[in-house]
Amino acid sequence: MFNSLSDRLTATFKSLRGKGRLSEADIDGTVREIRRALLDADVAVPVVREFAAHVKERALGLEVSQSLNPGQQVVKIVNDELVRILGGETRRLNLAKTPPTVIMLAGLQGAGKTTLAGKLAKWLKAQGHTPLLVACDLQRPNAVKQLQINGDRAGVPVYAPHPGVSSEFESATGDPVAVARDGVAEARAKLHDVVIVDTAGRLGVDAEMMRQAADIRAAVNPDEVLFVIDAMIGQDAVNTAQAFNDGVNFTGVVLSKLDGDARGGAALSVASITGKPVMFASTGETLDDFEVFHPDRMASRILDMGDILTLIEQAEKSWDKGEAERMAKKFADREDFTLEDFLAQMQQIKKMGSLKKMLTMMPGAQVSRQQLEQFDERQIDRIEAIVRSMTMHERLAPKIINGSRRARIAKGSGVHVSEVNQMLERFAEAQKMMKRMAAGGGMPGVPGAPGRGKKASAKGGGKKKQQKFGNPAKAAQAAAEAQNRKSAAPSGAAFGQQGQAQDFDPANLNLPKGFEKFLGK
Repeated sequence: MFNSLSDRLTATFKSLRGKGRLSEADIDGTVREIRRALLDADVAVPVVREFAAHVKERALGLEVSQSLNPGQQVVKIVNDELVRILGGETRRLNLAKTPPTVIMLAGLQGAGKTTLAGKLAKWLKAQGHTPLLVACDLQRPNAVKQLQINGDRAGVPVYAPHPGVSSEFESATGDPVAVARDGVAEARAKLHDVVIVDTAGRLGVDAEMMRQAADIRAAVNPDEVLFVIDAMIGQDAVNTAQAFNDGVNFTGVVLSKLDGDARGGAALSVASITGKPVMFASTGETLDDFEVFHPDRMASRILDMGDILTLIEQAEKSWDKGEAERMAKKFADREDFTLEDFLAQMQQIKKMGSLKKMLTMMPGAQVSRQQLEQFDERQIDRIEAIVRSMTMHERLAPKIINGSRRARIAKGSGVHVSEVNQMLERFAEAQKMMKRMAAGGGMPGVPGAPGRGKKASAKGGGKKKQQKFGNPAKAAQAAAEAQNRKSAAPSGAAFGQQGQAQDFDPANLNLPKGFEKFLGK
């Protein structure tokens, strides 16, 4: 959604890096580019003017001129202003002191109200609530049926006494106001603590729609009125939001289709223009693609600083704690990381949802966005198919997988043998890394990681200095033991400090026949 805006802002901030002091011309140029980027993203003109004025005023102040790193200070100012126009703080649902809590959804037709009703119901159920969906959209064809399907998928009951219309040629006959009122009474009688009222929409703002929405609001006296708006609507989002605010006085905004490829100006305009906070965001087509809207996290995403907190929350929600404890114990006991463990970890990652979405939450993801867009998530399914085509013995001892076994595995998983070879090579590297980490060696190639202290020499890479022997046979035996123990190349125990080979007999190493010729003996 915000790829274009992120690219423009990131390119703008690059020119500020490394400057020890920013002149007024530097700040004017930066603010000018920020203004252009926001207008190009379809942000409302009044919001852009206010945003640019605040950034320029703060950038010319003491907090930048006296900063040790003025470029980073300007980025911080832009981040603060983005958080401000997005609503400032995270807004939670106001629950009624005496249940049920009534939540009314309003918005244009096509904004995604009915789908969002199912998403909100499933989210509330996961929070420990017992929601009830009420079908008050009796005018759009099959709207009631769609809500019932979403309710079944979410595991939430639906109150739908009237079937609504089944085609565009039928005229609505039911009374949505009475359905809403009876739905709240039904929830109170059956002890549901939350009621979600799905109302009808129109293709445009008109008096009849607003009057019906206002009548439903007066009948059920909702605790929350959520205005559902399509995040891809563009500049017209402001006019639509103002009309609904005047008509039904909504209390919060829900952004739908936030995973689209439009420029996303609605998300940056509605909260600032209406003064009502964005509370939730719909980020996909499935019922699980729903999240609480955090202004600070969204600002971090726009500035390509990542959203690690949301990533952690998704992991905590979907990760199997028992499996995590099992892997932690296995890691602590220095047991081998097997393909069975690898398969279990992949299944845990798949529970978290789209891997591509998770990668976009990492800091600096915009830099490698082209690679992320080309990433094929089906590759995970192919790898899982390869592992499942192996026997249990092969998963626990991958070294026994020879050529014939690889051909059988490739045929069973529907891939080429080369893909099986690549997967096994990558797994072998991962297995080596896990062994090194379990032994306290740290992550390979990561400066400052455990096992890479100041005492690690450039030649030895931090390895323990091996004992020297005057007896060539003992030296050769020590080298062979080190090779078997570390699965590495032969150590330098048989060599002097200057790198010159000492005299020894290869026969003492118990090498295969013909290997003496390889050593030049």
